Amino acid sequence: MPEPKLTQDPQERVFLVFVNPDAADDHFVEQELEGLVEAAGGEACGSTRQRIDRPHKAGYLGSGKVGEIGHYLVETEADVVVVDAELSGIQIRNLEEAWQRKVLDRTTLILDIFARRAKTTEGQLQVELAQLIYRLPRLMSVYTKFERQRGGIGMRGPGETQLESDRRLVNARIARLKEAIEGVKQHRAMQRVARSSHPIPSLSLVGYTSAGKSTLMNRLCSTGLLVDAMPFATLDPTTRRVDSPNLTFFLTDTVGFIRNLPTQLVAAFRATLEEVSGADLLLHVVDVSHPDWEGQRDAVLETLMDIGASDRPVLTVFNKIDALEDHTFARQLVAEWPDSVAVSAKNGEGMADLFALISKMLRGGRSRIVAIVPYDQSQLVEACHKFGTVITEDYREDGIWLEADVATEWLTRLAPYLVEGCPPP
Repeated sequence: MPEPKLTQDPQERVFLVFVNPDAADDHFVEQELEGLVEAAGGEACGSTRQRIDRPHKAGYLGSGKVGEIGHYLVETEADVVVVDAELSGIQIRNLEEAWQRKVLDRTTLILDIFARRAKTTEGQLQVELAQLIYRLPRLMSVYTKFERQRGGIGMRGPGETQLESDRRLVNARIARLKEAIEGVKQHRAMQRVARSSHPIPSLSLVGYTSAGKSTLMNRLCSTGLLVDAMPFATLDPTTRRVDSPNLTFFLTDTVGFIRNLPTQLVAAFRATLEEVSGADLLLHVVDVSHPDWEGQRDAVLETLMDIGASDRPVLTVFNKIDALEDHTFARQLVAEWPDSVAVSAKNGEGMADLFALISKMLRGGRSRIVAIVPYDQSQLVEACHKFGTVITEDYREDGIWLEADVATEWLTRLAPYLVEGCPPP
């Protein structure tokens, strides 16, 4: 039972059907769906729109519009139709029968892109789980006409048996995938525990797809991650350690978000997204050069709420200021938006401001200490250099005079050597 793909033929001609209710969103919706089709290997050859107050049960679209689109498909020689909505199995089947073309909805299209981009075993497991969870109710919908006639003459056996067999196979595969992903989840949990044994802060990059997260990570970490303007270029999370003169932290690049992110993907990628919900600080990368940057920002904030990460501290990174004609706009945003900075991950502009703000926000989980550390405990001073920020270090007769900002976890170890007047741990 293979998942419908748009990638079998890279030259497939795709006809787009838009159904967004708000006319103000037309340009952004069109641009985004065209980008998704391109990322899936298709070529947009035409489009139409119908604003619908209430979707029709049979085919989502009105019957008149279905007939009209049928003529467009002949004229444009389209191979595939993509509807920018979530369709039921019955609706997909009815539209395919009416148009004699393959029909995909928005969620199936996104899942197809994820399947193309998943390179690691973990990513492939999560994508397959999302596909099966999405397909299961649609599989059952295809058999609905048989179910209503269960037990009737001529309906005993094959239809019902095939449905039960297919449903059992899918459910069994879902159970195996969940078990495998649970193993991934436990492995990630152990990795987080190992990292937490060294009190280095953990940061996660979040943002709308194509906002420039991977470019920013390459800039901060000097890595060579794939940078691609297409949606979901980064699927598998990557964690790197960042060492600057006064700051050290772990940084994780995560999958980009998108409006109406399929709930199946959120559920399937829960193990990966826990990297976000467990971070000490989120760097929310916003493509400030995009005409709908506010809508993209809000979509990311809604997704963070969905995955239980809305309580994490957020540093907003207004990216791609190199693409702005007027930098005054970016400066105004920073002045109005708390805990924000304007940068260009592409050319490095604003990186010093970004590091300074990261340091300031992380300091909320640190404590300023003054201590005299015995020479036989000099490893504690080394730890302060490695996991904190040393302000003053002076070698004296009675020990090493140390003034530093350290992670709260280190206060207990330094407590015996704190200078009188410093706050106890």
